[in-house]
Amino acid sequence: DVFYAKARKYENTLQASLYPQNIPIVVYENAIETINRWRDPLRRYVEFKKKALNLDVMHFYDLYVPLLPEPKAHFSYDDAKKTVLEGLAPLGEEYRRVLLEAFENRWVDVYENKGKRSGAYSWGVYGVHPYVLLNFNGTLRDVFTLGHEMGHAVHSHFTFKSQPYVYSSVSIFTAEVASTTNEILLLEHLIKRAADKAEKAYLVNYGLEQVRTTVYRQLLFAEFELEVHRRIERGQPLTNEDFSAIWRDLYEKHYGDTLFIDDELPLEWARIPHFYTAYYVYQYATGYSAARALATAILSEGKPAVDRYLRFLSLGDSMDPVDALKIAGVDMTSPRPLELTCKKFEEDLDILISLMG
Repeated sequence: DVFYAKARKYENTLQASLYPQNIPIVVYENAIETINRWRDPLRRYVEFKKKALNLDVMHFYDLYVPLLPEPKAHFSYDDAKKTVLEGLAPLGEEYRRVLLEAFENRWVDVYENKGKRSGAYSWGVYGVHPYVLLNFNGTLRDVFTLGHEMGHAVHSHFTFKSQPYVYSSVSIFTAEVASTTNEILLLEHLIKRAADKAEKAYLVNYGLEQVRTTVYRQLLFAEFELEVHRRIERGQPLTNEDFSAIWRDLYEKHYGDTLFIDDELPLEWARIPHFYTAYYVYQYATGYSAARALATAILSEGKPAVDRYLRFLSLGDSMDPVDALKIAGVDMTSPRPLELTCKKFEEDLDILISLMG
């Protein structure tokens, strides 16, 4: 990374990485600075989870133990479609029409099959409607996955409809915004209609885990990348012991004394494949934060926010991603979207604590 940045006359590796999408460096730097100002809610959450799980010591792997059982054991695919349509109703009639067209006209390959890849995927072919591949098994996670992949599909639909082929793709920086906006709207809908305290607590905690893993965790990764690159740019050679020491220091800084650092945890950097693509992971956090800001505006403002959002979905690559998000009403050069996400995390943690006692 350092060699190529120098050879191509960039000031540093961060500039070299962000330049192709014309992302201002302040977007990356703001994300790191902002998450470091909002470490306390993460520590409170870890401390609460430790008490809820009745643990004397909180290890990192304990964070992945669920607090509550999933409230509903099985959803039929018809249940899932109905839930997604209801949850995404705030996006308006035009968005709903595209969802219905997709569900009624075989845009979605629903179930597992021999030779089919695992997971879920949305793929667009210019001039043809997008396709969604699921492996639907009826879990709540599968319902969220349907909403997520339909976010990608509808994004592709509006882009294909509005843009010539040369602008018909979507930037990596914005690719997950539409899908995550759908997930957040769907989650808010499910929380509102929760049948009892246990179901509501499960769903609120589901949202907290999304932020912990997609925002807090990924920005710790992003801070590690930045520190490693800067040291090498200064001419400091690094060994695996140096990488592990940086990793340990970051965990201690972000989690404080709420987490016990096992001897193996500082080696975690070695198993993160995303680090082979420099400065990639921060986009998970910025994408989620943009989606949170969009969903909040859609639920509070209604049609004006929806109109801005549909305009954003139609832009494709005809505009730089940061400018496209400004059309939707979100300024990623400002710390506000990430601050909004952290503030919502703090509020939802208070709700979870009151629900679980």
